[in-house]
Amino acid sequence: MADLEKKLSITFCGGTGSVTGANFLLEGEGKKFLIDCGLTQNSKLADESNWEAFPYDVSTIDILFITHSHIDHIGRIPKLMHDGFKGRIISTEATRDLARPMLLDTVHILGRDKEHNLDKFYNEEMAEKALAIWEGVPYHQDVNIDHGFRVTFKDAGHILGSAMVHFVYNGKTIVFTGDLGNSPSPILRDTETLIDADYVIMESVYGDRNHEDRAERRKILESVIEDNYKRGGALVVPTFSLERSQELLFEINTLVEGKRIPPMPIYFDSPLAIKLTSIYHKYTDLFNETAKAQISAGDDIFSFPGLKITPETEDSKDILRAPSPKIIIAGSGMSNGGRIIHHEHNYLPDSKNTLLLTGYQSQGTLGRTIEDGAKTIRLFGEDIQVRANIEKISGYSGHKDSDNLINFIESVANTVTRVFVVMGEPKSSLFLVQRLRDYLGIDAVAPEQGQKIDIVC
Repeated sequence: MADLEKKLSITFCGGTGSVTGANFLLEGEGKKFLIDCGLTQNSKLADESNWEAFPYDVSTIDILFITHSHIDHIGRIPKLMHDGFKGRIISTEATRDLARPMLLDTVHILGRDKEHNLDKFYNEEMAEKALAIWEGVPYHQDVNIDHGFRVTFKDAGHILGSAMVHFVYNGKTIVFTGDLGNSPSPILRDTETLIDADYVIMESVYGDRNHEDRAERRKILESVIEDNYKRGGALVVPTFSLERSQELLFEINTLVEGKRIPPMPIYFDSPLAIKLTSIYHKYTDLFNETAKAQISAGDDIFSFPGLKITPETEDSKDILRAPSPKIIIAGSGMSNGGRIIHHEHNYLPDSKNTLLLTGYQSQGTLGRTIEDGAKTIRLFGEDIQVRANIEKISGYSGHKDSDNLINFIESVANTVTRVFVVMGEPKSSLFLVQRLRDYLGIDAVAPEQGQKIDIVC
């Protein structure tokens, strides 16, 4: 039975009015917990707002809980360490292992920014300092913290190791969803059902729209590949190194081994994604039953005839000399850096080629500009004509769409006191807020950046 009412507070330090930059502060009973510490990303890998001071005393934070290893959820950790963080960092085990290559890659890129002197915190020392104290905890195991708090991780189904963070305090449950997976995934288990939540802080990337029917997405992918092959072009696929790359490899593996597409070279041109894929092999116990069955039958679900791994820069440059038709999978997913922009520079001007967008493109990114129909883009100081065919498959998004976000929260519609809608563009968050109110009668709000809200426990 709960004690007399007590109050906690949530401060929305990031992740409001934007898809990226997740950073939430939960405090009460003399304890301070952060949930995620991510980069805000729009037109660049990291906006200048990321170098501003944190809106809290970093040295007073007891624990940083991480929902998953995407950079918009972990990318400011090196700065947090530099600024005096002395607490614990806790996530699932897979998230901890994926964080190492993700953070070191970010350090490598941002540490070269001399204009803002980012090397003072984006360096290997700060990254390794964080990784040295990072604890990995299995799903559903209680995290050892005191002052009456009990914390567990539940499977969010978004990427490998992704978790919803469940806080139980004074008989009340507060859930930070992180990003919620577009279940069913080709590889991962479904998002776990929400049970008995009193307060939910939930994402809203696709709060105002739905994906294609998931049963159709492989057919669409097959059709795009075949059409490009008939034109004799290069199919260029910007993809996120973590999760989207692995899903695409799995899907193309199925098409190749089922002889559903013509044989052609398929280049996996992302050093980071190559490293991350090796970690996926370590955690096959977290895969869904279908993927595990394929592996048990002897299928390497991330490898197939025609696949060419290009970890070195020279390997990547050689792709241009290889004849088409061919497929090139490269990062980054929103075309705001990485090897993909070199391929876009080379292939977008030719109408025989195809650019396939497979996920969300944030406002201000090059990917969003292309998605919105730009006929000319600026790359490496040149105006590049966009004559290639632009295709999009939203069904490969790693996020739940609007209907499935409603379905997700419906399981606690009769128990939840309030839902805080975050991690979405304003129109998406506000649309989801209205749907939650209208369809489920839930008290839902979209907090503002920096807003502090008391909750009763």
